[in-house]
Amino acid sequence: MNVTNIILMALVVVAFAYLWRTGQLLRFSDYVRETREELRKCTWPTWPELKGSTIVVLMSIFLLGLFTIVVDVVFHFILRRIT
Repeated sequence: MNVTNIILMALVVVAFAYLWRTGQLLRFSDYVRETREELRKCTWPTWPELKGSTIVVLMSIFLLGLFTIVVDVVFHFILRRIT
């Protein structure tokens, strides 16, 4: 082990001790536990639902992009005629 590794380990121990003493580790563990409980309550989509939703999102993105291109071309054409 070199000096850098020893200093790094000492900093980790000091940080851990500080977090333990101030109660931050307990708050973090409570947060993780509560998050897990909430995730268990979630209903996850089935594979067919996920594929269907993905197709809807991709089609929406395609249509929005197409709309943006059409509006851009129309504005470009109008501005060319004006100037």
